[in-house]
Amino acid sequence: MFTHEDIWRGIDRLASSFGYSPSGLAKQAGLDPTSFNKSKRISPDGKPRWPSTESISKILAVTGATLSDFISLMDAKDD
Repeated sequence: MFTHEDIWRGIDRLASSFGYSPSGLAKQAGLDPTSFNKSKRISPDGKPRWPSTESISKILAVTGATLSDFISLMDAKDD
C-alpha cells in the first residue's frame, strides 16, 4: 500500500527528474502552480491532502512518464 508521503515523494521526484520544481510541473500540466506546494499537502485541520488521479494523470502525460515510472519513483530509496 502507498502512503501519503510515498505519493508526494513520487511527485517531487518526477518533477525533479524532468527539470521542474513541483510548482513548475503543476503549471506545465495545466494545473494551478500551487497544487503541489508542500504547504498544501496537509489541510488546515491536519488531515493529509492527496493529489487527485486526474492531477497525476496530467503530470504523467506532460512528462511522458508511465505509471510504472511513477511507482518506481515513489518506491525508490532516498539517495
